[in-house]
Amino acid sequence: LQWKLGLFIISALILLVLGLFYVGKQKNLFDASFRLSAVFKNVSGLKTGNNVRFGGINIGTVERIELITDTSVMVGMTIKKAVHQFIHQDAIAGIGSEGLMGDRVVTIIPGTGQAAAVKQGSVLVSLPPVETDQILAGLKTSADNAAIITDQLAEVAYKLNNGHGVLSRLLSDSGMSNNLNTTMVNLKKGSAGLKDNMEAAKHNFLLRGYFKKKKRAEEKKKKAEAADKVNG
Repeated sequence: LQWKLGLFIISALILLVLGLFYVGKQKNLFDASFRLSAVFKNVSGLKTGNNVRFGGINIGTVERIELITDTSVMVGMTIKKAVHQFIHQDAIAGIGSEGLMGDRVVTIIPGTGQAAAVKQGSVLVSLPPVETDQILAGLKTSADNAAIITDQLAEVAYKLNNGHGVLSRLLSDSGMSNNLNTTMVNLKKGSAGLKDNMEAAKHNFLLRGYFKKKKRAEEKKKKAEAADKVNG
């Protein structure tokens, strides 16, 4: 019995040490670190212990969240020392989420790379977080609009299939289609005849002067435009 009790205690101690090591690893308790902060108007459900990401990689955790004023919230972050050189003073802090309904995370957006690296306790510029309610509202609006469009398309298809409207008759009535084709042919013939009449009018001695004068005016205009381009 004593041997079993001793084995149980040793196993419990090992599990406790492993648990403490795991939690400390997640909280960066055993890594060299430095602190950054950012001021937000709304942290949108961010909690102490949530991850801090840079380039999609977890580089730290949220250490503290303090209310400064009625419109400002200070978020303190513990960051791994190994990534210090990559975070510059023009970097921007934002609040996102792990998936649509996941935990909140602080995301550090890289700067231009031309500014100096951040210092211990630097305050980053922040972006307002995107609320999940806003995303869901936008998705609902898009879904409602898609439903309306689908209903309208279904109504149009029903009318076409059941012979309602001019377009349906045009598609189903061969006589109307033939009449439309005949009308188009007549229009083309009329246009060709009008073109022939204009050519005949140009050779008429009564109107020849008018067309020559019009041609000279067009040539003069083209020469003036060409001269303007050369001078310009």
